[in-house]
Amino acid sequence: MPKIETSRVRAPRADARRNRDHILGIAEQYFSEHGVAGSLDAIAKQAGVGAGTLYRHFPNREALLAALLIARDDALVSRRDDLRNRSENAADALAGWLDAVSEWAGAFDGLPEPLRAATTTSPSPLAVTCQGFITTTDEFLQAAQNEGSARGEVRARDLFLAALATSWVRGAAMADDASAAALAALTRNGWEL
Repeated sequence: MPKIETSRVRAPRADARRNRDHILGIAEQYFSEHGVAGSLDAIAKQAGVGAGTLYRHFPNREALLAALLIARDDALVSRRDDLRNRSENAADALAGWLDAVSEWAGAFDGLPEPLRAATTTSPSPLAVTCQGFITTTDEFLQAAQNEGSARGEVRARDLFLAALATSWVRGAAMADDASAAALAALTRNGWEL
């Protein structure tokens, strides 16, 4: 009888989980203060772990960012569900979703760029996150198109990128308090009928 190989995935040890959670907490604080381009070695040092420990948990910056963003998903999912259930029309639901994505992408200074890059780089850990948001954007867009309130030639991917651009504008040196809202309004004028 041939030997059947089975592989068990072991849960991480308690100390490994604590290290991971601690690194995430430090990274959250560090990226909030310094933006996403900050040094990963500095994060490891502040966390009191070696760079190897950080890279064992998060092999690159995108993996660390993806793990941090997962913690923010619940709020975005809640907002998505609220928009689906409470919006008076599909155009308002789509505009609300794009605002939510723009706010989510503004979690850390500089975050829109790695998210934008992930839309063209499939091996990035952020690519799955971005694709999920593009799919949700497409659901809202199709509802608006079916309702006759959104242009048929508009693509969800472009609207997702526009939401990232709006998020980026919030932190731009030349922007003021009205800049992001103005760009969101311009974007809406472009897709809305």
